[in-house]
Amino acid sequence: MMLGDIFKEISLEGKISMITGAASGIGKGIAEVLGEAGSYFYLVDYNEKELKKTASELEKKGIKSEIFVHDLSSKEEIYKLWDEIKGREPNILINNVGIYPFKDFLELDEKTLDKTIELNLKSTLWMCQKMIKANMEKKRGGVIVNVSSIEAILPFEEGLVHYTSSKAGVIALTRALAREYGKYGFRINVILPGGIKSESTKKAARDAILKMNFKLILSGFKFWNRLPAKKIGTPRDIGKAVLAIVSDLFSYVHGAVIPVDGGFLSA
Repeated sequence: MMLGDIFKEISLEGKISMITGAASGIGKGIAEVLGEAGSYFYLVDYNEKELKKTASELEKKGIKSEIFVHDLSSKEEIYKLWDEIKGREPNILINNVGIYPFKDFLELDEKTLDKTIELNLKSTLWMCQKMIKANMEKKRGGVIVNVSSIEAILPFEEGLVHYTSSKAGVIALTRALAREYGKYGFRINVILPGGIKSESTKKAARDAILKMNFKLILSGFKFWNRLPAKKIGTPRDIGKAVLAIVSDLFSYVHGAVIPVDGGFLSA
């Protein structure tokens, strides 16, 4: 195989990708990398200001996109989103949206639990349903990558039982869908990001230091000590992994649970 053939296999020219939670962090990093590979984008988030900023930054790099402002914790909003793009559905779906509100399990309230499950698990389920149904109607398959977490495999941080449970559900959902819809041309996988440097994680680290939150500082120290790569990942690291998965390079990878964590789960 010539080098040029490899470039063709990784190219996303002519593809439309939809990314949820695209305004910042991992979602933005995925958009940058997939855009560099030639994909056109539907960027989805509830934060209109940051979404417009991300779209503008991508535009400067020659990456074309449309933005859709929706709160994906609502099934009705998800259905509205798919109504807006009826007839021009994406070939690739990246379910990245999620929240991780810290809450001690013994103090966990129904409102926090419901919001976490609705956004992390149920939105992924409804988005997958709409993606599969819409593309089956067009008599074609598609590629889905769901974003879970290393916490779903190895709970590490305290105060995230509700988050861990929701992300474990994303893994189960992915494998079940892969089993049922692979025969219809859908390739569905799930990634488990590890510690990723983003604005939200940097803010959490700053707050921990300024507020002298020794418990959180100690947790960060333990995480670093366990990390074989001895570096914190970036949103682009996740983006590069997703590019490989959605491209033809990973055409025979299906129903897989793929850590992108600097080796954390192996340590």
